[in-house]
Amino acid sequence: MLNYIARRILFMLPTVIGITFVVFLLLALSPGGIGAAAAAAGGQQDASKAAILEAYLQDRYGLNDPVLVQYGRWLHRISPVKFGTRDQVTPSGERLQSPKAIPEPPLVAWGGFDFPAAPAPKGGPVLQGGDDAERQRAYRRVANDALAARSRYLGAKRGFESALVDYARAAGREDWLDGKGRIVLARVEAVPADRGNTAWPAVDAAFGAMRTAWVEAMERRDQLALAFAERPFPEAGLPVLPGMLWVGTPDLGTAFSKSRPVTELILDALPVTLLLNLIAFPIIYLVAIPSGILASARKGSWFDKLSGAAYVALWSIPTVWAGVLAVGYVASDEYLGWFPVSGLHDRAADAWTFLPGVQADGSWQIGWLTDYLWHIVLPVACLVYGGFAVLSKQTRAAMLDNFNADYVRTAKAKGVARRDVVIHHVFRNSLLPLITMFVTVFPATLAGSVVIERIFSVPGMGSLILDAIAQRDRELILANTFMIACVNLTALLLADILYAVADPRVSYE
Repeated sequence: MLNYIARRILFMLPTVIGITFVVFLLLALSPGGIGAAAAAAGGQQDASKAAILEAYLQDRYGLNDPVLVQYGRWLHRISPVKFGTRDQVTPSGERLQSPKAIPEPPLVAWGGFDFPAAPAPKGGPVLQGGDDAERQRAYRRVANDALAARSRYLGAKRGFESALVDYARAAGREDWLDGKGRIVLARVEAVPADRGNTAWPAVDAAFGAMRTAWVEAMERRDQLALAFAERPFPEAGLPVLPGMLWVGTPDLGTAFSKSRPVTELILDALPVTLLLNLIAFPIIYLVAIPSGILASARKGSWFDKLSGAAYVALWSIPTVWAGVLAVGYVASDEYLGWFPVSGLHDRAADAWTFLPGVQADGSWQIGWLTDYLWHIVLPVACLVYGGFAVLSKQTRAAMLDNFNADYVRTAKAKGVARRDVVIHHVFRNSLLPLITMFVTVFPATLAGSVVIERIFSVPGMGSLILDAIAQRDRELILANTFMIACVNLTALLLADILYAVADPRVSYE
């Protein structure tokens, strides 16, 4: 068994890599790319804000690198074994890496432009004395200056590309433009520069502005690299070979749509989803399995027919419709008004005692815990009703297959009590399909229910991943994909182990 488990764990690694790579490609190659919604919002404002956003995304995710390089960098961050300089961890949990290099401006050789060498880094400490808090604030200032300088360079680069668009149109080379009217630098570089073009002075001036901005961006970047080397924040992980190899916890990155570490966002949303599902799943199993056992033991009885019809009728009701009806009629004050419409707590619940009782102001309240349970009644009800039919019917079908088996007839012939035959013989041998169903629904405890959480405004994993998809927040989507893939593969391994426990005939030796 141990050898089998070890082999399965090894096979999990390429499976997880394949799943995350496909999702990574879908994000990287989708129209607009990473953070398209935020970039579009920035583009509707002024160009400086759009350039700052572009600089932030490029520096954070390396979007100017090939897709395979970007994916390799992400794998490096989530791997426990890491190469290079150790990350630094801010008090908020954000991981800081050494600043990335800034590529040289394009078309230098094509235009024969005067281009200086990269400025030499200035020596000496960047973060002057003081305590850790002062040094960290100084680092933030240097980082903001570097980001602003890089955004100015990107803005100047956009201006240079706009001048090249005019240059291409003046030369009658519309083929140098893509479908959106943007210049394709590789096509321009393939043809020698024409200094007699009427748009050339604007191109030359735009390159001069871009060159000046690049020099400033390089100087600020070098200052930031020196500041990072002074270690203003605690370092992550444990060194193996200083400056070359170290081990540490996986870094899931920072969600740019919420400006918070992904790990922190997941730790906030995961308990909510877990609680809802850990309440819903036991209810489903405690209702469906006993009713399925009873329906199979009394096949054709009124209970079998009535429970089957009721469960199928419930299963036929769409969750979206049930949730909307629950909010509109059961929760709305215009009708029944029995439950809260949305959220997990009353606005004043933080000031209440944990259990029902008299509060500090002398008023009696239901308490924080009771208020929480009251708020989740409708979401849990919408989660459970659809599972009754599937699990109950599966239990009934699996047990009916075993009721006609030889060992059951033998047990009856020996005079074994009917209850023992049903529970100890038939039900135990019907566990394999139920185990299969359990491990397929188990990952849902982490993925969350997007529909239910949206309808009832529950801040769980479903809402978190939906927001990430809307914003194309790569780090948040990949972190959820990675986590759910690992849980699914672990659940399948758990199913194999439970098969061997439930049925002695199953062996992996």
